[in-house]
Amino acid sequence: MAQVTVRVGGYSHPVACQDGQERHLTEMAAEVDRRIGALKAMGMQFGETRMLLLAALQLADETSDLQSEVSALKAGGAVAATPAAPATDPALAARLLRVAEAIENIAATLEGA
Repeated sequence: MAQVTVRVGGYSHPVACQDGQERHLTEMAAEVDRRIGALKAMGMQFGETRMLLLAALQLADETSDLQSEVSALKAGGAVAATPAAPATDPALAARLLRVAEAIENIAATLEGA
């Protein structure tokens, strides 16, 4: 098993991966780092955990959209071409911020239970 140290959001993180997957892991970490950079460029100044959460939510949203498109294609349907969202979409950032706050409120409620 290989180990790679990646930099995301200005922090180094050692991560294990299968041998031969080091480059793929590094590229994925670079994508997360780009998203965190875009969030910071929009003026968002949160801690590492919040920034990672927002970047993960962006990736999960895109993954969901892609899974829907794949399902539609497998079912023989047409998929409407949608332009890629700009990396610094303020509406998306605001939406993700509301989702993150809701998640934090739920977590706080669960911790208090």
